[in-house]
Amino acid sequence: MTPDEYVEAVLDLVERIPPGRVMSYGAVADALAERSGRASARLVGSIMARHGGGVPWHRVVNSAGRLPPGHEVEARARLRAEGCPLRPAGVDMAAAAWSPDEGM
Repeated sequence: MTPDEYVEAVLDLVERIPPGRVMSYGAVADALAERSGRASARLVGSIMARHGGGVPWHRVVNSAGRLPPGHEVEARARLRAEGCPLRPAGVDMAAAAWSPDEGM
């Protein structure tokens, strides 16, 4: 998979995350690792920062549920509107984490 194909794969996966659910940067990387040969949460974060404006970027958080840095207020508002389970520090990962294996 080329770097451009990986960017597209990340964005395609993020588009599939259902409203009210989230994935961590690492979970996105892990879900694509076998196909792509890459497994870097940091790379996923970089892709989201550079190219994620057209996808539901607010549904990608860190592994502890913290919201995207610099966009916490907007992400919290969007997630709340979708009915995502939240905690004071971010998302309730035990209740909100989604895997592509679950389907939609």
